[in-house]
Amino acid sequence: MELSFVDAYTIWSHVPYPPHGTTPELRELRTDLAIAHEHTTGAVVFMRTGAFRPSGADVLAELDEIITQAGVLCGEYAGEDLAVAREIHAYATLLAIVYRGFLEAGESV
Repeated sequence: MELSFVDAYTIWSHVPYPPHGTTPELRELRTDLAIAHEHTTGAVVFMRTGAFRPSGADVLAELDEIITQAGVLCGEYAGEDLAVAREIHAYATLLAIVYRGFLEAGESV
């Protein structure tokens, strides 16, 4: 079973943004995630108004890079930093599902 755009959007709207980590790599990755998050706000406008305005950025490539980097950090960290890396990974993965679904939904309108 695959998570639908509407279901992923609903979950995303209730998931808190990942916390800060203690390493420079986690802080940088969290900043990159914030930029991708900002590009994804077009999905919010789409869900509220039906206006399809995708970002000019390659959001899915940005998120794929964040997911990859977070996965690497998950293999290197322990304790609280591991938990933060996992949260960033999960949040970026959910955001990718939302953005991909937003693009598909908008193209069919």
